Amino acid sequence: MVPKVGINGFGRIGRVVLRNALETGTVEIVALNDPFIKPHYAEYMFKYDSTHGRFKGDVKVDGKDLVINVSRPNLYGPDRRPTG
Repeated sequence: MVPKVGINGFGRIGRVVLRNALETGTVEIVALNDPFIKPHYAEYMFKYDSTHGRFKGDVKVDGKDLVINVSRPNLYGPDRRPTG
């Protein structure tokens, strides 16, 4: 069983952490939090990374959720945070 982890911030470092987690399988990413990024922009930034190249898996947006391969980490922004 791998540890479940959330990523706070989906900028350059958050995207690299997610990519490495998916490639190695050492942790399961269950949540992404970024108050400034909308789901379609998160999809684009992750899929077409200018530094690390295009992500070879499947990335899409389903409603307000970001779906990566078969994983569906919760994507939290300013309107979807579970805390007050």
